[in-house]
Amino acid sequence: MTERDAELAAAVDAVRAASRVCIAVQRKLVGVETLEKHDKSPVTVADFASQAIVCRMLAAALPGTRVVGEEDSAALRAPDQAPLAAAVAERVGEQVGETELEQVLDWIDLGGADASGDRYWTLDPIDGTKGFLRGEQYAVALALIEQGQVVLGVLGCPNLMAGGGAEAAAGAVFSAVEGRGAEVLALEGVGPRGQPIQVTRLSSPAEARFCESVESGHSNQDESARIAEQLGITRGPYRIDSQCKYAAIARGDAQIYLRMPTRKDYREKIWDHAAGKLVVECAGGRVTDAEGRALDFAQGRTLEHNRGVVATCGPIHDEVLEVVARVRAASAR
Repeated sequence: MTERDAELAAAVDAVRAASRVCIAVQRKLVGVETLEKHDKSPVTVADFASQAIVCRMLAAALPGTRVVGEEDSAALRAPDQAPLAAAVAERVGEQVGETELEQVLDWIDLGGADASGDRYWTLDPIDGTKGFLRGEQYAVALALIEQGQVVLGVLGCPNLMAGGGAEAAAGAVFSAVEGRGAEVLALEGVGPRGQPIQVTRLSSPAEARFCESVESGHSNQDESARIAEQLGITRGPYRIDSQCKYAAIARGDAQIYLRMPTRKDYREKIWDHAAGKLVVECAGGRVTDAEGRALDFAQGRTLEHNRGVVATCGPIHDEVLEVVARVRAASAR
C-alpha cells in the first residue's frame, strides 16, 4: 500500500464514522443539542462529535497529522454548556467506544492547526448545518492540502443515494485523489474503493441544469437566475445544501454550480470547498472562481484571492464564465 493509499483509506474510514454519528444525531435532535455560533448560524452536537472522531481517527492512522478544522472546544468547556458537552461525548463514545469528556474535547482541539506549512488536512465536520437541521442534505468534508494544492478529498453525504436503481443505498461517500479520478462509495460499505463517476458531457450550456443552495443567503440567486437566462437554460435549478452540490456536478445530477458573492468583503473558507472542488475536477469537471482564476488554497484559512465559485461539467466552463462576467458587470453599474 502506498502512502497515498493509506491516506485515502484513513480519510474514508474517518468520514464514514463521522457520518454515522451525524445520522444518529439528526434522528434524535433535541433542544440541548443546538448552540449559536458567533455568526448566529446553528451548530449541533454532530459538529463537535464529527470533528472529534475525524481528528482522533486520522491521528491514530497517520501520526503527525495536522488538521485545520472549523470547530474548537472552547464553547463546550463553558460551565453552562455541560449538557451539550456530555451529549457530544456520548455520541463519540457510540462510535469509538467509551471515552472521557476531557479526551473528547482534546480530540476536537486537534483540529486547531494553522493553515500554514506544506501539508495539512482541512475539515468541515458538518457542511450545510441548516440542511442538517431541516433533516435534509449536509456533508462531512475532509481534504488533504499539500503545498497549497488539494490532493485528496472525501465527502460524506449521508442523505444522498450512493447509486441508482433498485440497488441504490442511502448514504454516499465521494472520494477523489489527484491523478486518479473520482469515485462514489456506499456509506455503510467497507474499504476505500468505489464506483468511478464522471461529469455530464454537454456541447451547449443551454442543456445544463443549475445546482444552487437551498439557502438564498449563501449566494446571489437573483444574479444566478439572470446568468441562467442568458445561457438559455430553461430547466429549473437543482437546490441542495452543502458540498453535496459538488457531488451532484461530479456524477451528473447537475452541470453548473455558481456561488456568487453576496458581499464584497466576504471570503470563502477553505474547508467549504477543498474536498468538493477536487471531486468535481477528478470527475472531469472544472472549478474556478467567478473571474476564472484557480481556487488558491495557499492563503491560510480563506480563499483570500478568490471571489465566488464556478463549477461546471467542463466543456461549457469558458462560456459560463463569459456570461457570469457580463451579468456581474451589469449588476455593478
